[in-house]
Amino acid sequence: MTTTSVKPQERSKAAPAASAAGSKVYRPYSNWFFLPSAIIYSVLFLVPTFASLYFSLTRWSLFDSKFVGLDNFKLFFQEPALVKGFTNTLIYAVVTSGSKVVLGLLLAVLLTSQIVARGYLRSVVFFPVLVSTIGVGLTFTVLMNPERGLINGALSVVGISGPGWLTDPKWALLSVAAVDVWKGVGLATLIYIAGIVSIPREYIEAARVDGASSWETFRRVVLPLSRPATVTVIILSLIGGLRSFDLIWAMTQGGPGFTSDVIASVIYKQYQAGFYGLSTAGNVVLFITVTAIVLPLSWFLNRKEVDM
Repeated sequence: MTTTSVKPQERSKAAPAASAAGSKVYRPYSNWFFLPSAIIYSVLFLVPTFASLYFSLTRWSLFDSKFVGLDNFKLFFQEPALVKGFTNTLIYAVVTSGSKVVLGLLLAVLLTSQIVARGYLRSVVFFPVLVSTIGVGLTFTVLMNPERGLINGALSVVGISGPGWLTDPKWALLSVAAVDVWKGVGLATLIYIAGIVSIPREYIEAARVDGASSWETFRRVVLPLSRPATVTVIILSLIGGLRSFDLIWAMTQGGPGFTSDVIASVIYKQYQAGFYGLSTAGNVVLFITVTAIVLPLSWFLNRKEVDM
């Protein structure tokens, strides 16, 4: 019986070849398959982004442009309504995102429990998400009419004098925020439902075997393991709140006065006045503001993972 031996030199030559072959990543598709997506992304996102950065440094119209440097940004921050718009934007974003997180979680817990007509109730909760934002705004403008609105009419039946929901400066912004929550809480609920049903049933059953009450099961099992859903809802709601425009414009147009103006409505009013370079600079400011708030918050919320 004969045996074959491998010389040390041959073994040393074979080792790098094997490691090189093992480190080679197999790609089922050529990199050329990514080219159409890269072109579409560049045309629809990168080109408009860099064009906006350039035009924010110019005073432009449809026919010509003049480079003015940072003058548009200086003038934009001198806008009287800007400080009010910034404050309102932050208030609106915090109120709407916080309300969607709380209400979405509570509704998701309810709609994942054993209740009658659970599927129907899920559809009812999610339905407002599908309705046009402008349609919702116009509908609630009629409902919140201080004199002939259905809401104040219902309150007057029980002896309560309803306020001017959209005409009183103290109520206008919060009224729009409440409508935003009504329309968007369905999406938050859907995300939370997906997060809750993905929790292994063994954890909940183990908590019940250990004698945990419903509140303790929710606090120690459901809530921590729903953290990815919570992060998603917070980020999406906060981005939507910071960029909100259509619902506010449909209901109050920033009024009365500047009391419900947000950054986006201030920018739009500059467009209406013909200050295109100034309004483009405002869009850049809004983009930077959203990025500066969302990216650090996303990093902070995602830095801890639930210990499974």
